Amino acid sequence: MDGTILVADDDRTIRTVLTQALTRAGCKVHATSSLVTLMRWVDEGKGDLVISDVVMPDGNGLDQLPKIAASRPGLPVIVISAQNTIMTAIQAAEADAYDYLPKPFDLPDLMKRAARALEVKRRAPNTRTADVSTTEQAGDLPLVGRTPVMQALYRLVARVMNTQLPVLITGESGTGKSLIARAVHDFSDRRSLPFVVVSAADLEGMDGPSTVLSRAKGGSILFDEVSDLSDDAQGRIVRMLDALGDNAPRIMATSQSDLMARMEEGKFREDLFYRLGGVTVDVPSLRERVDDIPLLAEHFLARSERDGAPVRRFGESALELIRAYSWPGNVRQLENAVRRLVFTAAEEEISRAEVEMVLGNQPAIEPLRSGGEGEKLSASVGKHLRRYFDLHGGVLPPPGLYNRILKEVEGPLIEIALDATGGNQAKCADLLGINRNTLRKKITDLDIRVTRRRKLM
Repeated sequence: MDGTILVADDDRTIRTVLTQALTRAGCKVHATSSLVTLMRWVDEGKGDLVISDVVMPDGNGLDQLPKIAASRPGLPVIVISAQNTIMTAIQAAEADAYDYLPKPFDLPDLMKRAARALEVKRRAPNTRTADVSTTEQAGDLPLVGRTPVMQALYRLVARVMNTQLPVLITGESGTGKSLIARAVHDFSDRRSLPFVVVSAADLEGMDGPSTVLSRAKGGSILFDEVSDLSDDAQGRIVRMLDALGDNAPRIMATSQSDLMARMEEGKFREDLFYRLGGVTVDVPSLRERVDDIPLLAEHFLARSERDGAPVRRFGESALELIRAYSWPGNVRQLENAVRRLVFTAAEEEISRAEVEMVLGNQPAIEPLRSGGEGEKLSASVGKHLRRYFDLHGGVLPPPGLYNRILKEVEGPLIEIALDATGGNQAKCADLLGINRNTLRKKITDLDIRVTRRRKLM
Protein backbone atom coordinates (compact mmCIF):
# COMPACT_ATOMS: atom_id res chain seq x y z
CA MET A 1 0.00 0.00 0.00
CA ASP A 2 1.36 3.41 -0.91
CA GLY A 3 -0.01 6.89 -0.29
CA THR A 4 -0.79 9.52 2.31
CA ILE A 5 -3.88 8.95 4.42
CA LEU A 6 -5.69 11.57 6.50
CA VAL A 7 -7.37 10.11 9.60
CA ALA A 8 -9.97 12.10 11.57
CA ASP A 9 -11.41 10.56 14.73
CA ASP A 10 -12.00 11.91 18.23
CA ASP A 11 -11.02 8.56 19.77
CA ARG A 12 -7.28 8.62 20.42
CA THR A 13 -7.09 4.81 20.56
CA ILE A 14 -8.58 4.50 17.07
CA ARG A 15 -6.21 7.18 15.75
CA THR A 16 -3.25 5.31 17.24
CA VAL A 17 -4.31 1.90 15.91
CA LEU A 18 -4.99 3.20 12.41
CA THR A 19 -1.77 5.21 12.33
CA GLN A 20 0.31 2.20 13.35
CA ALA A 21 -1.42 -0.22 10.98
CA LEU A 22 -1.34 2.11 7.96
CA THR A 23 2.27 3.10 8.62
CA ARG A 24 3.31 -0.56 8.79
CA ALA A 25 1.52 -1.06 5.47
CA GLY A 26 3.76 1.58 3.89
CA CYS A 27 1.58 4.70 4.07
CA LYS A 28 2.20 8.13 5.48
CA VAL A 29 -0.47 9.10 8.01
CA HIS A 30 -1.71 12.44 9.33
CA ALA A 31 -4.17 11.97 12.21
CA THR A 32 -6.34 14.55 13.95
CA SER A 33 -9.33 14.86 16.27
CA SER A 34 -10.54 18.02 14.50
CA LEU A 35 -12.55 18.42 11.30
CA VAL A 36 -11.14 21.94 10.95
CA THR A 37 -7.63 20.50 10.79
CA LEU A 38 -8.76 17.78 8.40
CA MET A 39 -10.28 20.32 6.01
CA ARG A 40 -7.13 22.47 6.18
CA TRP A 41 -5.05 19.46 5.13
CA VAL A 42 -7.49 18.71 2.31
CA ASP A 43 -7.42 22.31 1.07
CA GLU A 44 -3.61 22.28 1.19
CA GLY A 45 -3.63 19.29 -1.17
CA LYS A 46 -2.46 16.73 1.37
CA GLY A 47 -3.67 13.16 1.37
CA ASP A 48 -4.64 10.49 -1.16
CA LEU A 49 -7.40 9.08 1.06
CA VAL A 50 -9.50 10.32 3.98
CA ILE A 51 -10.76 8.07 6.80
CA SER A 52 -13.19 10.05 8.94
CA ASP A 53 -15.54 9.51 11.85
CA VAL A 54 -19.02 11.08 11.71
CA VAL A 55 -19.62 12.59 15.15
CA MET A 56 -16.68 14.86 15.96
CA PRO A 57 -16.23 17.57 18.63
CA ASP A 58 -16.38 20.34 16.03
CA GLY A 59 -18.96 19.03 13.59
CA ASN A 60 -20.34 16.16 11.55
CA GLY A 61 -18.01 14.26 9.26
CA LEU A 62 -20.75 13.59 6.71
CA ASP A 63 -21.28 17.34 6.29
CA GLN A 64 -17.66 17.67 5.15
CA LEU A 65 -17.99 15.23 2.23
CA PRO A 66 -19.45 17.75 -0.26
CA LYS A 67 -16.78 20.26 0.78
CA ILE A 68 -14.03 17.68 0.27
CA ALA A 69 -15.48 16.79 -3.16
CA ALA A 70 -15.59 20.46 -4.14
CA SER A 71 -12.05 21.15 -2.93
CA ARG A 72 -10.46 17.88 -4.11
CA PRO A 73 -12.55 16.09 -6.76
CA GLY A 74 -11.66 12.40 -6.82
CA LEU A 75 -10.32 12.24 -3.24
CA PRO A 76 -11.89 9.09 -1.75
CA VAL A 77 -13.38 9.19 1.74
CA ILE A 78 -14.06 6.16 3.93
CA VAL A 79 -16.63 6.95 6.62
CA ILE A 80 -16.45 5.09 9.95
CA SER A 81 -19.18 5.60 12.52
CA ALA A 82 -20.65 4.30 15.76
CA GLN A 83 -23.97 5.85 14.67
CA ASN A 84 -25.15 2.52 13.29
CA THR A 85 -28.45 3.50 11.69
CA ILE A 86 -29.76 3.13 8.18
CA MET A 87 -29.77 6.92 7.95
CA THR A 88 -25.98 7.06 8.43
CA ALA A 89 -25.34 4.46 5.75
CA ILE A 90 -27.65 6.14 3.26
CA GLN A 91 -26.34 9.64 3.99
CA ALA A 92 -22.81 8.37 3.43
CA ALA A 93 -23.89 6.92 0.06
CA GLU A 94 -25.77 10.10 -0.89
CA ALA A 95 -22.77 12.25 -0.01
CA ASP A 96 -20.76 9.98 -2.30
CA ALA A 97 -18.46 8.48 0.32
CA TYR A 98 -16.17 5.89 -1.19
CA ASP A 99 -17.09 3.42 1.55
CA TYR A 100 -18.84 3.18 4.91
CA LEU A 101 -17.88 0.98 7.85
CA PRO A 102 -19.66 0.72 11.22
CA LYS A 103 -17.80 0.73 14.51
CA PRO A 104 -16.47 -1.52 15.83
CA PHE A 105 -14.84 -2.35 12.49
CA ASP A 106 -12.61 -5.21 11.44
CA LEU A 107 -9.10 -3.74 11.00
CA PRO A 108 -7.98 -6.13 8.20
CA ASP A 109 -11.21 -5.35 6.36
CA LEU A 110 -10.63 -1.61 6.67
CA MET A 111 -7.04 -2.01 5.49
CA LYS A 112 -8.19 -3.86 2.39
CA ARG A 113 -10.79 -1.21 1.61
CA ALA A 114 -8.19 1.52 2.11
CA ALA A 115 -5.82 -0.23 -0.29
CA ARG A 116 -8.57 -0.53 -2.87
CA ALA A 117 -9.54 3.13 -2.43
CA LEU A 118 -5.97 4.20 -3.09
CA GLU A 119 -5.89 2.15 -6.29
CA VAL A 120 -9.27 3.00 -7.76
CA LYS A 121 -9.70 6.36 -9.49
CA ARG A 122 -12.71 8.15 -8.11
CA ARG A 123 -15.62 8.89 -10.45
CA ALA A 124 -17.00 12.42 -10.77
CA PRO A 125 -18.34 13.48 -7.36
CA ASN A 126 -22.01 13.94 -6.56
CA THR A 127 -22.51 16.64 -3.96
CA ARG A 128 -26.24 16.18 -3.44
CA THR A 129 -27.11 16.02 0.24
CA ALA A 130 -30.06 14.50 2.05
CA ASP A 131 -33.26 16.53 2.44
CA VAL A 132 -33.50 17.88 6.01
CA SER A 133 -37.13 16.92 6.57
CA THR A 134 -36.44 13.42 5.30
CA THR A 135 -33.46 13.09 7.63
CA GLU A 136 -35.51 14.15 10.63
CA GLN A 137 -38.24 11.67 9.75
CA ALA A 138 -35.81 8.79 9.27
CA GLY A 139 -34.18 9.56 12.63
CA ASP A 140 -37.33 8.30 14.33
CA LEU A 141 -37.43 4.99 12.51
CA PRO A 142 -36.39 1.94 14.53
CA LEU A 143 -34.02 0.87 11.76
CA VAL A 144 -31.00 0.81 14.00
CA GLY A 145 -28.42 -1.90 14.54
CA ARG A 146 -24.71 -2.55 14.59
CA THR A 147 -24.82 -6.29 13.82
CA PRO A 148 -23.36 -7.52 10.51
CA VAL A 149 -26.77 -8.54 9.11
CA MET A 150 -28.16 -5.03 9.66
CA GLN A 151 -25.06 -3.35 8.26
CA ALA A 152 -25.38 -5.56 5.15
CA LEU A 153 -29.00 -4.48 4.84
CA TYR A 154 -28.02 -0.80 5.12
CA ARG A 155 -25.44 -1.20 2.38
CA LEU A 156 -27.89 -2.93 0.08
CA VAL A 157 -30.55 -0.24 0.57
CA ALA A 158 -27.97 2.48 -0.10
CA ARG A 159 -26.94 0.77 -3.34
CA VAL A 160 -30.42 0.22 -4.76
CA MET A 161 -32.29 3.34 -3.65
CA ASN A 162 -31.75 5.22 -6.93
CA THR A 163 -31.93 2.30 -9.35
CA GLN A 164 -35.00 1.58 -11.46
CA LEU A 165 -35.15 -2.05 -10.37
CA PRO A 166 -38.22 -3.30 -8.49
CA VAL A 167 -37.55 -4.17 -4.86
CA LEU A 168 -39.02 -7.16 -3.02
CA ILE A 169 -38.68 -6.81 0.77
CA THR A 170 -39.07 -10.05 2.72
CA GLY A 171 -39.05 -10.86 6.42
CA GLU A 172 -41.17 -11.89 9.36
CA SER A 173 -44.05 -9.79 10.67
CA GLY A 174 -42.87 -6.85 12.73
CA THR A 175 -39.33 -6.64 11.33
CA GLY A 176 -39.90 -3.28 9.64
CA LYS A 177 -40.40 -4.22 5.98
CA SER A 178 -42.67 -1.25 5.27
CA LEU A 179 -40.17 1.07 6.98
CA ILE A 180 -37.43 -0.19 4.67
CA ALA A 181 -39.67 0.52 1.66
CA ARG A 182 -40.38 3.99 2.98
CA ALA A 183 -36.65 4.61 3.55
CA VAL A 184 -35.84 3.54 -0.02
CA HIS A 185 -38.36 6.11 -1.28
CA ASP A 186 -37.54 8.94 1.15
CA PHE A 187 -33.81 8.86 0.40
CA SER A 188 -34.15 8.38 -3.35
CA ASP A 189 -34.44 10.88 -6.19
CA ARG A 190 -38.23 10.36 -5.99
CA ARG A 191 -38.52 11.68 -2.43
CA SER A 192 -40.64 14.70 -3.50
CA LEU A 193 -43.12 12.45 -5.36
CA PRO A 194 -45.97 10.37 -3.85
CA PHE A 195 -45.45 7.13 -1.94
CA VAL A 196 -48.55 4.98 -2.56
CA VAL A 197 -49.35 1.84 -0.54
CA VAL A 198 -51.66 -0.40 -2.56
CA SER A 199 -54.22 -2.82 -1.13
CA ALA A 200 -56.42 -5.37 -2.89
CA ALA A 201 -59.33 -2.91 -2.81
CA ASP A 202 -57.27 -0.36 -4.76
CA LEU A 203 -56.97 -2.83 -7.66
CA GLU A 204 -60.67 -3.58 -8.00
CA GLY A 205 -62.70 -2.39 -10.99
CA MET A 206 -61.64 -1.55 -14.50
CA ASP A 207 -60.08 1.74 -13.43
CA GLY A 208 -58.31 0.43 -10.31
CA PRO A 209 -54.78 0.00 -11.70
CA SER A 210 -54.92 3.23 -13.74
CA THR A 211 -56.07 5.12 -10.63
CA VAL A 212 -53.10 3.73 -8.68
CA LEU A 213 -50.69 4.90 -11.38
CA SER A 214 -52.33 8.31 -11.44
CA ARG A 215 -51.91 8.66 -7.67
CA ALA A 216 -48.25 7.62 -7.84
CA LYS A 217 -47.28 10.24 -10.45
CA GLY A 218 -43.88 8.69 -11.04
CA GLY A 219 -43.13 8.25 -7.33
CA SER A 220 -43.15 4.85 -5.61
CA ILE A 221 -45.79 2.13 -5.36
CA LEU A 222 -45.70 -0.41 -2.53
CA PHE A 223 -47.72 -3.63 -2.70
CA ASP A 224 -47.86 -4.45 1.02
CA GLU A 225 -47.91 -8.21 1.82
CA VAL A 226 -48.29 -9.07 -1.84
CA SER A 227 -48.53 -12.79 -1.05
CA ASP A 228 -51.95 -12.19 0.53
CA LEU A 229 -53.45 -10.87 -2.71
CA SER A 230 -55.87 -13.05 -4.65
CA ASP A 231 -54.95 -14.54 -8.00
CA ASP A 232 -57.22 -11.99 -9.69
CA ALA A 233 -55.48 -9.09 -7.93
CA GLN A 234 -52.08 -10.53 -8.83
CA GLY A 235 -53.17 -10.69 -12.49
CA ARG A 236 -54.21 -7.04 -12.37
CA ILE A 237 -50.76 -6.11 -11.06
CA VAL A 238 -49.07 -8.05 -13.87
CA ARG A 239 -51.13 -6.25 -16.50
CA MET A 240 -50.48 -2.90 -14.81
CA LEU A 241 -46.71 -3.48 -14.74
CA ASP A 242 -46.70 -4.57 -18.36
CA ALA A 243 -48.43 -1.32 -19.35
CA LEU A 244 -45.96 0.99 -17.63
CA GLY A 245 -44.64 3.66 -19.94
CA ASP A 246 -42.61 6.83 -19.48
CA ASN A 247 -42.47 8.38 -16.02
CA ALA A 248 -43.11 4.94 -14.50
CA PRO A 249 -43.18 4.74 -10.69
CA ARG A 250 -40.73 2.71 -8.60
CA ILE A 251 -42.28 -0.67 -7.80
CA MET A 252 -41.80 -2.27 -4.38
CA ALA A 253 -43.50 -5.13 -2.56
CA THR A 254 -43.33 -6.71 0.90
CA SER A 255 -43.97 -10.30 1.92
CA GLN A 256 -43.56 -12.32 5.09
CA SER A 257 -44.11 -15.52 3.09
CA ASP A 258 -41.54 -17.28 0.93
CA LEU A 259 -42.82 -16.23 -2.49
CA MET A 260 -40.69 -18.76 -4.34
CA ALA A 261 -42.13 -21.59 -2.24
CA ARG A 262 -45.66 -20.27 -2.78
CA MET A 263 -44.98 -20.00 -6.50
CA GLU A 264 -43.78 -23.62 -6.62
CA GLU A 265 -46.95 -24.63 -4.76
CA GLY A 266 -49.06 -22.82 -7.35
CA LYS A 267 -50.22 -20.21 -4.81
CA PHE A 268 -48.42 -17.23 -6.36
CA ARG A 269 -48.21 -16.23 -10.00
CA GLU A 270 -44.87 -16.96 -11.60
CA ASP A 271 -45.12 -13.99 -13.97
CA LEU A 272 -45.65 -11.61 -11.03
CA PHE A 273 -42.83 -13.19 -9.00
CA TYR A 274 -40.27 -12.43 -11.70
CA ARG A 275 -41.62 -8.92 -12.26
CA LEU A 276 -41.24 -8.03 -8.59
CA GLY A 277 -37.91 -9.71 -7.86
CA GLY A 278 -35.43 -7.23 -9.33
CA VAL A 279 -33.68 -6.85 -5.96
CA THR A 280 -34.61 -8.85 -2.86
CA VAL A 281 -34.01 -7.23 0.53
CA ASP A 282 -34.30 -9.75 3.38
CA VAL A 283 -35.00 -7.99 6.69
CA PRO A 284 -33.61 -10.10 9.57
CA SER A 285 -35.64 -11.10 12.59
CA LEU A 286 -34.54 -10.05 16.07
CA ARG A 287 -33.40 -13.65 16.66
CA GLU A 288 -30.85 -13.11 13.90
CA ARG A 289 -29.48 -9.93 15.49
CA VAL A 290 -29.66 -10.52 19.22
CA ASP A 291 -26.91 -7.98 19.93
CA ASP A 292 -29.17 -5.23 18.54
CA ILE A 293 -31.98 -5.90 21.03
CA PRO A 294 -30.53 -3.77 23.90
CA LEU A 295 -29.75 -1.00 21.38
CA LEU A 296 -33.36 -1.02 20.14
CA ALA A 297 -34.77 -1.14 23.66
CA GLU A 298 -32.74 1.92 24.66
CA HIS A 299 -33.81 3.62 21.41
CA PHE A 300 -37.49 3.15 22.30
CA LEU A 301 -36.89 4.47 25.83
CA ALA A 302 -35.28 7.60 24.41
CA ARG A 303 -38.08 8.10 21.92
CA SER A 304 -40.72 7.79 24.65
CA GLU A 305 -38.86 10.41 26.69
CA ARG A 306 -38.82 12.78 23.69
CA ASP A 307 -42.59 12.28 23.40
CA GLY A 308 -43.09 13.43 26.97
CA ALA A 309 -43.22 10.06 28.75
CA PRO A 310 -41.57 9.55 32.17
CA VAL A 311 -37.78 9.17 32.17
CA ARG A 312 -36.84 5.50 32.48
CA ARG A 313 -33.74 3.35 32.31
CA PHE A 314 -33.21 -0.41 32.35
CA GLY A 315 -31.55 -2.21 35.22
CA GLU A 316 -28.75 -4.52 34.11
CA SER A 317 -30.67 -7.74 34.85
CA ALA A 318 -33.79 -6.33 33.19
CA LEU A 319 -31.88 -5.64 30.00
CA GLU A 320 -30.35 -9.14 30.12
CA LEU A 321 -33.85 -10.65 30.22
CA ILE A 322 -35.00 -8.47 27.33
CA ARG A 323 -31.99 -9.66 25.34
CA ALA A 324 -32.70 -13.32 26.15
CA TYR A 325 -36.32 -13.27 24.99
CA SER A 326 -36.92 -14.48 21.42
CA TRP A 327 -39.35 -11.69 20.39
CA PRO A 328 -41.48 -13.64 17.88
CA GLY A 329 -43.24 -10.36 17.03
CA ASN A 330 -39.85 -8.76 16.33
CA VAL A 331 -39.27 -5.00 16.49
CA ARG A 332 -42.96 -4.13 16.72
CA GLN A 333 -43.45 -6.42 19.73
CA LEU A 334 -40.31 -5.04 21.42
CA GLU A 335 -41.49 -1.46 20.90
CA ASN A 336 -44.91 -2.16 22.40
CA ALA A 337 -43.34 -3.95 25.39
CA VAL A 338 -40.94 -1.07 26.09
CA ARG A 339 -43.77 1.45 25.76
CA ARG A 340 -45.77 -0.51 28.34
CA LEU A 341 -42.78 -0.68 30.70
CA VAL A 342 -42.32 3.09 30.48
CA PHE A 343 -45.78 3.70 31.91
CA THR A 344 -46.06 0.76 34.33
CA ALA A 345 -42.62 0.85 36.00
CA ALA A 346 -42.77 1.97 39.65
CA GLU A 347 -39.35 3.63 39.65
CA GLU A 348 -37.05 5.34 37.18
CA GLU A 349 -35.05 2.10 36.84
CA ILE A 350 -37.06 -0.68 35.22
CA SER A 351 -36.54 -3.90 37.20
CA ARG A 352 -36.23 -7.48 36.01
CA ALA A 353 -39.46 -8.37 37.84
CA GLU A 354 -41.33 -5.69 35.87
CA VAL A 355 -39.94 -7.06 32.61
CA GLU A 356 -40.96 -10.57 33.65
CA MET A 357 -44.49 -9.32 34.31
CA VAL A 358 -44.76 -7.77 30.85
CA LEU A 359 -43.25 -10.79 29.12
CA GLY A 360 -45.61 -13.05 31.03
CA ASN A 361 -48.38 -11.75 28.79
CA GLN A 362 -46.33 -12.28 25.63
CA PRO A 363 -45.99 -15.41 23.46
CA ALA A 364 -43.72 -18.06 24.97
CA ILE A 365 -40.01 -17.98 24.22
CA GLU A 366 -39.30 -19.89 21.04
CA PRO A 367 -36.16 -21.79 20.04
CA LEU A 368 -33.73 -19.48 18.25
CA ARG A 369 -33.73 -19.97 14.55
CA SER A 370 -32.38 -18.01 11.61
CA GLY A 371 -34.75 -19.07 8.92
CA GLY A 372 -38.36 -19.99 8.33
CA GLU A 373 -40.15 -23.09 9.47
CA GLY A 374 -38.75 -26.23 7.86
CA GLU A 375 -35.82 -24.40 6.30
CA LYS A 376 -32.86 -26.64 5.50
CA LEU A 377 -29.58 -26.00 7.31
CA SER A 378 -27.81 -25.43 3.99
CA ALA A 379 -30.33 -22.73 3.05
CA SER A 380 -29.86 -20.99 6.40
CA VAL A 381 -26.06 -21.13 6.09
CA GLY A 382 -26.36 -19.84 2.53
CA LYS A 383 -28.29 -16.79 3.71
CA HIS A 384 -25.63 -15.93 6.28
CA LEU A 385 -22.82 -16.38 3.74
CA ARG A 386 -24.63 -14.18 1.23
CA ARG A 387 -25.03 -11.47 3.86
CA TYR A 388 -21.32 -11.80 4.70
CA PHE A 389 -20.44 -11.11 1.06
CA ASP A 390 -22.99 -8.26 0.87
CA LEU A 391 -21.42 -6.72 3.97
CA HIS A 392 -18.25 -6.04 1.97
CA GLY A 393 -20.18 -3.82 -0.45
CA GLY A 394 -18.88 -5.25 -3.72
CA VAL A 395 -15.35 -5.80 -2.40
CA LEU A 396 -14.20 -9.40 -2.07
CA PRO A 397 -13.66 -10.60 1.53
CA PRO A 398 -10.07 -11.02 2.73
CA PRO A 399 -8.22 -14.14 1.49
CA GLY A 400 -8.48 -17.35 3.50
CA LEU A 401 -12.27 -17.38 3.49
CA TYR A 402 -12.61 -21.18 3.36
CA ASN A 403 -10.67 -21.87 6.56
CA ARG A 404 -12.21 -18.84 8.27
CA ILE A 405 -15.76 -20.05 7.59
CA LEU A 406 -14.89 -23.60 8.69
CA LYS A 407 -13.57 -22.20 11.98
CA GLU A 408 -16.76 -20.16 12.46
CA VAL A 409 -18.86 -23.32 12.00
CA GLU A 410 -16.61 -25.73 13.92
CA GLY A 411 -16.44 -23.64 17.07
CA PRO A 412 -20.20 -23.43 17.79
CA LEU A 413 -20.70 -27.05 16.67
CA ILE A 414 -18.14 -28.37 19.17
CA GLU A 415 -19.38 -26.10 21.97
CA ILE A 416 -23.01 -27.20 21.47
CA ALA A 417 -21.96 -30.86 21.23
CA LEU A 418 -19.99 -30.52 24.47
CA ASP A 419 -23.02 -29.00 26.17
CA ALA A 420 -25.26 -31.78 24.84
CA THR A 421 -22.93 -34.47 26.21
CA GLY A 422 -22.45 -32.80 29.59
CA GLY A 423 -18.81 -31.99 28.85
CA ASN A 424 -17.88 -35.66 28.32
CA GLN A 425 -15.28 -35.44 25.57
CA ALA A 426 -15.38 -39.16 24.79
CA LYS A 427 -19.13 -38.96 24.14
CA CYS A 428 -18.71 -35.68 22.28
CA ALA A 429 -16.05 -37.15 19.96
CA ASP A 430 -18.31 -40.14 19.29
CA LEU A 431 -21.26 -37.85 18.59
CA LEU A 432 -19.21 -35.80 16.13
CA GLY A 433 -17.63 -38.88 14.58
CA ILE A 434 -14.06 -37.73 15.14
CA ASN A 435 -11.09 -39.04 17.12
CA ARG A 436 -10.87 -37.96 20.77
CA ASN A 437 -7.38 -36.55 20.25
CA THR A 438 -8.68 -34.61 17.26
CA LEU A 439 -11.40 -33.14 19.45
CA ARG A 440 -8.85 -32.09 22.08
CA LYS A 441 -6.69 -30.44 19.42
CA LYS A 442 -9.69 -28.55 18.00
CA ILE A 443 -10.66 -27.36 21.49
CA THR A 444 -7.15 -25.93 21.83
CA ASP A 445 -6.91 -24.54 18.27
CA LEU A 446 -10.35 -22.95 18.40
CA ASP A 447 -9.73 -21.58 21.90
CA ILE A 448 -12.91 -23.15 23.26
CA ARG A 449 -13.24 -22.44 26.94
CA VAL A 450 -13.50 -25.52 29.10
CA THR A 451 -16.08 -24.88 31.81
CA ARG A 452 -16.85 -27.00 34.83
CA ARG A 453 -19.19 -29.02 32.66
CA ARG A 454 -16.43 -29.54 30.12
CA LYS A 455 -13.53 -31.04 32.06
CA LEU A 456 -10.78 -32.58 30.02
CA MET A 457 -11.08 -36.37 30.34
